Amino acid sequence: MASLLNNPNIKLFIDSFQTVGNSTMRITPGYTPNKLESFWLSLFEGRNEALVFCLIAFFHHMFVYYFRYLPYYIADYIPSLQKYKLQPNKVISSEQWWKCFRVLTFSEFAVQLPMMLFFFPAACVIGFDFSVPFPPFRVIALQCFAFLFIEDTYHYFAHRAMHIPFLYKRIHKIHHEYSAPFGITAEYAHPIETIILGQGTIGGPLFFALCVQKVHVFTMICWITVRLWQTVEAHCGYDFPWAMSHWFPLWAGADHHDYHHMAFVNNFASTFRHWDRIFGTDASYLKYYNKRMASSIKTKKVD
Repeated sequence: MASLLNNPNIKLFIDSFQTVGNSTMRITPGYTPNKLESFWLSLFEGRNEALVFCLIAFFHHMFVYYFRYLPYYIADYIPSLQKYKLQPNKVISSEQWWKCFRVLTFSEFAVQLPMMLFFFPAACVIGFDFSVPFPPFRVIALQCFAFLFIEDTYHYFAHRAMHIPFLYKRIHKIHHEYSAPFGITAEYAHPIETIILGQGTIGGPLFFALCVQKVHVFTMICWITVRLWQTVEAHCGYDFPWAMSHWFPLWAGADHHDYHHMAFVNNFASTFRHWDRIFGTDASYLKYYNKRMASSIKTKKVD
């Protein structure tokens, strides 16, 4: 046990729970921070960095998740937008909505918050960059795009495994309770599933930092924004004409994932379509989609 605690990485991990923010140690010599960077440093100054980052990550997650859902929530009350609903015949009751919200609240505090608390120490061990200046937007965008592909690959195989009868019955079935998903059902899941699939979200940046290129902790915040934006959209239940999937064919979007909830099969990927196409796990979806498109064209001709 003593030798384990003397391991440099273990020691750094433990010590990272106690580090106190010091701006002078985080500023590259000769550089003058901009307003955003100064504000960022002020949040940590003289405070426990692991705890502060955990709280930043938690409240950022809550804000982005529910803010992203807000337009779809409003759309539910606009009659002219109901023609874009993917499953218009399935109406979510107030009781079902509040049940989803209660389960989410438990998950956010009991499962996700502890996971966020461990991220900062893990990032210290991996070698994340905590200094200013922040990386250029180009670097942040390219890294987030790479993280999307890494997460999507992990999610495809982990999610497909969740449909093995043993795991589906005991874990994944909870997520499929809503066969017509709406935005915030994205994270409605068994705690074990939240932990397992959540590794794909944090695993990409950790893998990238270890094997490819240094990752800034601010990039992690940007990445979580992108990931939440994507997963809420995938569960929104609407297929709007301006949706990204209509102009970026590789993007899965709501139509792709909504079928998975409706039929309980096919379309295991989270963000893109290539893994499902490669392994043929979109065959029944393609038949359904083509049939739906043919019916839609026929209806327009009659009108």
